[in-house]
Amino acid sequence: MELICAIDLKSGMVVHGKAGRRSEYAPLDWGLAKSAEPREYISSIRPKSVYIADLDRIEGRGSHDALVLGLGDLISRCYLDRGCRGPDDMLDAPFIENVVGTETAGSNLCGFPGRYLSVDVREGFVVPGGEDPAAILARAEELGFAGCIYLNITAVGGRAGITPEKACEIRSATDLPLIYGGGVRDTRDLEMLADAGYDGAILATAIHTGGVEPDHVRRGRFC
Repeated sequence: MELICAIDLKSGMVVHGKAGRRSEYAPLDWGLAKSAEPREYISSIRPKSVYIADLDRIEGRGSHDALVLGLGDLISRCYLDRGCRGPDDMLDAPFIENVVGTETAGSNLCGFPGRYLSVDVREGFVVPGGEDPAAILARAEELGFAGCIYLNITAVGGRAGITPEKACEIRSATDLPLIYGGGVRDTRDLEMLADAGYDGAILATAIHTGGVEPDHVRRGRFC
């Protein structure tokens, strides 16, 4: 299972996300992080793969495009959610996997063949339309997506974890590669996700609190 270090970018800094309350996000300069400046942050943790959410661009207040394009010497792969609003709204580079998030793309998910779909979920329902996440995941393959991310926004930055029953329910909704993000606490959660058949997990807080050893994200693999 691939392990992916989550990085939220806001106003040029890495910030610590908490339950999607973006106005409260503060620079992440604690734990293993020596600095919240993105290149220094990544150099401290040394992850193989990252998931970057460009919060400024998602909210329509600028972008970190130049910064992200300059990270290719530090990482092998970057899943990038920059608030894609249409098929032509991509940032292409050899190491970038563009992510189409339901939060900004809405219900019109046609025209993104070969991309990753992020099913953004708050309080159990897809943002912004309120659909059942399993229903969106079930359509992803016919829509041409290469893989999916189930992003539990409510659990981001916390230690809520995920139950085996819920993990299996989500995993069974699609045959595409599926990555889980939001609330991963420790290696027991990673083991449970791997056993349920997930192809990857996105995490950040657990790296800084000691729940998951940094060597796992440096290798980019678990199990």
